[in-house]
This record gives sequence, structure tokens and C-alpha cells, in this order.
Amino acid sequence: MIATIDGDGRHFTDFGWLKTYWLFSFADYYTPDNIQFGPLRVFNDDVVVPGTGFPTHPHEEMEIITIVFDGEITHKDSMNNTSVIKAGDVQRMSAGTGLSHSEYNSGKAPAHFYQIWIYPDKHGLRPTYDQRSFKKEEWRNQLLPLASGQRHKNVVRFHSSATIYRGELDPGRAISYETTEDRRIFLYLTSGKLVVNRTRLLPKYQARIDLEKNLMLQAEEKSDFILIDLPTCRGWGYDKKTLQGGRF
Repeated sequence: MIATIDGDGRHFTDFGWLKTYWLFSFADYYTPDNIQFGPLRVFNDDVVVPGTGFPTHPHEEMEIITIVFDGEITHKDSMNNTSVIKAGDVQRMSAGTGLSHSEYNSGKAPAHFYQIWIYPDKHGLRPTYDQRSFKKEEWRNQLLPLASGQRHKNVVRFHSSATIYRGELDPGRAISYETTEDRRIFLYLTSGKLVVNRTRLLPKYQARIDLEKNLMLQAEEKSDFILIDLPTCRGWGYDKKTLQGGRF
């Protein structure tokens, strides 16, 4: 089963310094039937203008993955990490028992990035940080694992039985992805037109996929997308407090 949500189905907020699309309930946006998809709790499509950013704020018990598409973000945290995350970079914070961090656009151009939150498969973990750079040719006409808690090499590691892939297909190109009925697939189309098992996706569409054994992805035009392979379980952090408040 492939359920699609078009670009207008995202929640948009313009803070001036931040233009953001929230794909799941987040902050003051709360929809009871759109809390999470498996352990995938947050998927935010953010653009931060130069000279601004997120001041220091706390997190706990969450795997937080940032994928930068354009521009750069300067990261500082309570573990004494300071780094610049640029286009093509992937960053992971395991918040564990608790950490604080800030993210600022210290560059001269808008910074466009996705921030993804996934519940860990264990709680009480020690906070940790990782970052890795990837090149565009690595995900051209194939699925490249960027971050994973599964058996993949040369990825950013995190604590969940899930994998985040990036792919870019040239017009007419197709790739297959084998899955099983006990897994869930989340796909977000950054740009292009993509057909997934006869279901057509346009730019900024998302597909939430259950009970499919195999996927065929074919590009009608050049298509850039993120695919996340997830377990069906919601993650240990799914509880009444999350449902009632929808906030972190």
C-alpha cells in the first residue's frame, strides 16, 4: 500500500529567519493522526537565512540526522563539538540522556537542509556526535545509504533499525528496492517526477509505504529524493505524553 501526501499537505511556517515545512506534528502544529511513521518522528524541510539560526536548546532520547542540500550550518554543542556542515554533509546527534546545541547559518547564502528525528531502539544512551561528507556522484542513479543502524558500511551510524538513503535518477532511469512486509518505507521527493510502483509523485510529495515486497522507482524527469527504510514498530518513545502534546 502506497499512501501519498502532496506538497500542500505539509505544514508551512515562516518565521522570517526560518522558512520551514513540517511533515509531521511538531511544536505548535499538532495533528493526532500525523504524529509519526514507525519510529520516524520528525521530518522538517528547513531554509535558514544568513546570519541567523537556532539558539542553544536541549534534546534527549532521540536520533537527530541533518542532511544539508545548499549553504552551510555551524553547529556547537554541550559535548564541545564545533563543526560546519556543508552541502553534501550528513550529521548525526544521538541525544541520549541529554545534550544542548545551536545551529547557525554563518555563511553568505541561505542554508537548505532536512532535519530528521528517529526514536532510538534503546534509551539511556550516552550522547554522541558524528558527521560525514558525501559526493553527488555517489548517489547518482542509485540509492546511497547516508545514515543507518543496520549493516551498511561508510555511513553515519545511529541507534535504530533504520536506514536513510539518498538517490538521484536521470530521466528514464529506474532502480528497484527490495523490502519486506514487516518494514515501512518513507520517501520524500525533493525535486523531479518519480513513479513508485505505478504511483506518480511530484516535487515535495511524500510516500508512506506499507505491506510492499518490492519497489520500482522510475524517473520521468531528473529526480532527487530521500528514502527511509524503517521497522514497523513505533519506537520505545511512543507514549501518551507524545500523543497528547506532540512536542519536544
